[in-house]
Amino acid sequence: MVSGHFMNNISFPWLALGLGLLVAVGLMMSGAFSPEGTYKLPLLTMLIVSEFGFFVTAIGAGLGINTLLEKGSNPVMLGIIIADALLAAMFLYLGIQLWPGGFTF
Repeated sequence: MVSGHFMNNISFPWLALGLGLLVAVGLMMSGAFSPEGTYKLPLLTMLIVSEFGFFVTAIGAGLGINTLLEKGSNPVMLGIIIADALLAAMFLYLGIQLWPGGFTF
C-alpha cells in the first residue's frame, strides 16, 4: 500500500513539461503553426488542445514557483519552471493566432 499523495508539488511541474511538449508536438503535426492555414485537425479542436496545454503548463510553472519558495533554490526546478512558463506563453500565443479573425500584436 502506497501512502502519501499520488502527485506532489515537485513531480507535477515535470509532468506538465512532458505533457506540454507532447501537446506542442501534436499541434505541430496537425499544422497549427502552418502560415498557410492548412490544418489537419478542426480549428476548434486545435483551440481546445492549445488551451489545455496552456493551463497544464501554467499550473506546472505556478506549482514549481511555490515549491521553490517553500524548499529554497534549486537550479533544475528553476529550469523546469522557465520551460513550463515558455510553453504556457507559446500556447497562449498560438491560441490567439488560431482564433478566427485573429489578433495582431
